[in-house]
Amino acid sequence: MNVSICFSGLDLLFRVCAPGGLQHRRKVSIMKYCTCRVAYNVLGILFLQCSLIDKAEWRIHEGRVAELLPNLKDAVNDADDLLDEFRWYELKMEVEGNASHSAFIDFYKTTVQGSFNKVNDIQERLNSISGQLEKMGLYGVTPGFDKSVRPDTTPFPNEKKIFGRDKDQKEVMGFLGVPQSKGRACSKRKRASSAVNASTSTSAWNQISNESRIPSIPVLPIVGMGGVGKTTLAQYICNHQQVKDYFELIIWICADNFDVKRLIKDAIQSASGKWTMLDHLASLQHALSHSVSNKRFLIVVDDVWDDALKENEQRWKDFYDSLTNVVQGSMMLVTTRFPDVADRVRTMEPFPLDGLKEDVFWDFFKLCAFGSANSRNDPELERIGKGIVPKLKGSPLAAKTLGRLLGMNLHTTHWNNILESELWKLKQEKTDILPALRLSYIYLPFHLKRCFSFCALYAKDHKFEKGHLAEIWVAEGFVEPQGDIPLDDIGHQYFEDLVNSSFFQEVCGTYIIHDLLHDMAKLVSGHDCFTIRNMRD
Repeated sequence: MNVSICFSGLDLLFRVCAPGGLQHRRKVSIMKYCTCRVAYNVLGILFLQCSLIDKAEWRIHEGRVAELLPNLKDAVNDADDLLDEFRWYELKMEVEGNASHSAFIDFYKTTVQGSFNKVNDIQERLNSISGQLEKMGLYGVTPGFDKSVRPDTTPFPNEKKIFGRDKDQKEVMGFLGVPQSKGRACSKRKRASSAVNASTSTSAWNQISNESRIPSIPVLPIVGMGGVGKTTLAQYICNHQQVKDYFELIIWICADNFDVKRLIKDAIQSASGKWTMLDHLASLQHALSHSVSNKRFLIVVDDVWDDALKENEQRWKDFYDSLTNVVQGSMMLVTTRFPDVADRVRTMEPFPLDGLKEDVFWDFFKLCAFGSANSRNDPELERIGKGIVPKLKGSPLAAKTLGRLLGMNLHTTHWNNILESELWKLKQEKTDILPALRLSYIYLPFHLKRCFSFCALYAKDHKFEKGHLAEIWVAEGFVEPQGDIPLDDIGHQYFEDLVNSSFFQEVCGTYIIHDLLHDMAKLVSGHDCFTIRNMRD
């Protein structure tokens, strides 16, 4: 593909429009024509280059492709911005008429005339990058879904029920001191000396909760690899009726970026429902202590990374010191991928969460891929599936995302392509992005990739509203027109497509992105997104 072909024949028209060549009105008319031609050809460039981006992402594991892809995206984004300028000046001239001619002529000169203009710059960059990628063989047809073979009636797994974690859930609830049903005593485990006997009745607890205090809050870490289900387990525990009956207050905060002040503010908001404008550490610590005073509470600190241990663990100490002299029975539950973090923050033995057991995991995988645990109707797909399952390392998240990807095309060719993908050979890095998640991403259509990667701008655990996010996608130009269908409706369908592919999870009427998928969104958006967390950024 030679991008310069898209601009052939325009140079002559540009020269005709030079100052003094024609009367003013005639000149502007021809400039409009030229601008429309340029806009039309830029649209053609975008279509071709977006297709090339889609193909390049299939080989992102190759070093040279990984180097060129951000540059290609930058050039395409510049072309997209140029189209936005075209549209803006077009609307401006419709509204203002002759009054806007001068501004339009200036825009025209900087865009399509002279040796240093935007069109030439974009053209040269795209020619160079696309030429290098084509030499590497990136001009084939991108594998994709045949939506016609997708089973219309296949239900997805019931998200309201945790799968294969009943025993883990009961054990963790016992370690938190939650009274067991039918009077069973909680599990025996080493814990802080301040911990109390879980066999004590709830009514007795309510009687002494305002009288008995402990100097510091006990900390129980749940530790396991990314995607194994730590956050999901913690969520189900928090929503268990016995837990809600036992704790007077449940606080949930996400700690992927361990900014002590932000975390304390989030905890205060979770506890009181009000956002604080305080910014002094001591004042924030006092405010949090006041928010939980006289209440037996559970605080969940989700997704703690090793940055909590920086500055000689001072970050963690500053946060932990906010929760002193608490009502007896209060507990902190921490989830982390890092055993060292779990060992340093704990006051009781960490709870290790491993992948699902082999037989349970296989049933879950079949449920995700086929809509039921029964796959006897296609033994060949079952054979291929059994080759894929060991690569998922018992991760429910990997089974869910890849299982749904496989379920969208029940042809053996599609399943074999997944099984034999080179992405399985990638080493997992610090971010612990599973190859299964990368596969699920690269199989998305280009328009859904853009919408999903855009979400890297938001913080982890951000609660998305479908309508609001769809409006933003429309405003960003990510939503492609489809006849007379309103763009907002198309944006809503994009969102539903991502939900059905497990890129969003529904929680109490809003939606969140799993922390590993959020990591992947940041990885694939790479050079495209910059997130401002505070003014120092």
